[in-house]
Amino acid sequence: MFKGVLTTLLFVGISVFVFTSLKDYEDFYLSQFVPESSTITLATAKKDPLYKKIEAYAKEHDVAPENARIDRVWKAIPGYNGLRVNVDASYKKMRSKGVFRPDLVVYEEVAPKVHLKDLPPAPIYRGNPKKNMVALLINVAWGDEYLPQMLKTLDKYQVKATFFLDGSWTKKHPDLAMMIIEEGHEIGNHAYNHPDLARKSAKETRDQLYKTNQVIKATLGVVPKWFAPPSGSYTQTTVEVADSLNMSTILWTVDTIDWKHPEPYEMVRRVVSQIGPGSMILMHPTDSAAEGLSRLILDIKNRGYQLGTVSELLSEKRVFGNDF
Repeated sequence: MFKGVLTTLLFVGISVFVFTSLKDYEDFYLSQFVPESSTITLATAKKDPLYKKIEAYAKEHDVAPENARIDRVWKAIPGYNGLRVNVDASYKKMRSKGVFRPDLVVYEEVAPKVHLKDLPPAPIYRGNPKKNMVALLINVAWGDEYLPQMLKTLDKYQVKATFFLDGSWTKKHPDLAMMIIEEGHEIGNHAYNHPDLARKSAKETRDQLYKTNQVIKATLGVVPKWFAPPSGSYTQTTVEVADSLNMSTILWTVDTIDWKHPEPYEMVRRVVSQIGPGSMILMHPTDSAAEGLSRLILDIKNRGYQLGTVSELLSEKRVFGNDF
């Protein structure tokens, strides 16, 4: 018996070198050692009309990935994964059913060749315009009395936002800062004391950003990778200093202008009319934002958009369910 097993193993081992490819050997092995009732070879599968139908479906539904790029208006735009039908995996799921079923098609994402990190330092105003997701950017340097209400609303609708924290505010209100991160929200850098960075030197800018990162790390245990310049005031030097500290500069697509204390319903109506796939909405902890947040979230969701953090929005990962 031992001699027979040894002979079989030797035969299999030699066969590996005889066949021209690993796939040829796999087909041979399956046909020789696996009962026909439990599997079929790839060559046989490709003759099946079902397999051919899946291949034809794949040609119509494969989506090419989009590279990250610098846009003339929107500056840095993140890439977006493509989509490819895995024909073999789809066939395996459908073969037992014997019929083609779109709900059993297996997709896999295809990464672009150019990513945000490959681009020169540039501000980011929006996500990829093909991604049906919207992000809330909440800049915090004041207005702490409205934060608990906003956090309660976000929790009610299971929405995660990105809070950009002023360093001096974080130092004064560590309990509120901790409340934000404990609710699962993302933390960004908003400089130390709300300076006009367009008027600051590279050294002054670096001091503002570095000091804020140190405070946030000491208070919350995280180091931000996103930076929002106060009042949206920046220069290319600002962007490059942030990049040297491993942070990307984030601006916004749509501004609530909540600091002017608009009527909440009108504020929401105006903002929602301007949003689209990839939009980033700027907010602050104000009375208008706190009162209008619930309506804003519902209207965004009713338009078919998901809500995510800046990291989720700017990732190349596809949003499934409503974008293909």
